[in-house]
Amino acid sequence: MSRDARWKALLELLVERGRLDVEEAAAELGVSAATIRRDFDGLAEQQMLVRTRGGAVVHGVSYELPLRYKTARRASEKQRIAKAVADLVAPGEAVGLTGGTTTTEVARALAVRGDLASGSPALTVVTNALNIAGELVVRPQFKIVLTGGVARPQSYELVGPLADGVLGQITVDVAVLGVVAFDVTHGAAAHDEAEAAINRLLCERAERVVVAADSSKLGQRAFARICAAEAVDTLVTDTAADVGAVRRFEEAGLRVITV
Repeated sequence: MSRDARWKALLELLVERGRLDVEEAAAELGVSAATIRRDFDGLAEQQMLVRTRGGAVVHGVSYELPLRYKTARRASEKQRIAKAVADLVAPGEAVGLTGGTTTTEVARALAVRGDLASGSPALTVVTNALNIAGELVVRPQFKIVLTGGVARPQSYELVGPLADGVLGQITVDVAVLGVVAFDVTHGAAAHDEAEAAINRLLCERAERVVVAADSSKLGQRAFARICAAEAVDTLVTDTAADVGAVRRFEEAGLRVITV
């Protein structure tokens, strides 16, 4: 197992359990205790965990994995969801994309659509995600609008009043939200309140709102609310979604697409 793979596995175990002992982690990953100690030390240097005597704990109460460590989780589901979301976008529209692994896949799905290969512009993409803007800016047929703001290293998203200022001056046809939790009662949510605020403003500037979320996000709650479920027009998720949860979203007036 490579170091990057071990680090990703260790971070995911920490998110699930809150605390890990060296011996426990070594047994889980099938490596030596010495290797785990070095891994813990390396992750602590990057402020991704806090070292303790004999182990490690998560870094802060609002801990979330950096985006680069989340890209492989539920990858096939996210790619199916992304294609379905991309198919909801018409040529020439203005699309708002929040940050996240699923919305990054949406950007990639839009980039390879044959009917968006030309145009002036074929699509206008408004995003506060540095990685999404970086991937799409090489497509000359796409007009890319990047908000200002302060970058969050966990998600590559720009947040704060500078981003507010740009979003307050534009409108989009569709906003595509990546979320960490989506529940009929509690709505769409993120871990970070600054990200939630930007996403909320993007929703307010959109004619229609699409939530792109794999089934593990449904029925979950998170710290910072983005919007109510009733503010969302369409939910795109995977076929593993709980039937009861899907029914509750439909009863709330959402169109639900499972792929």
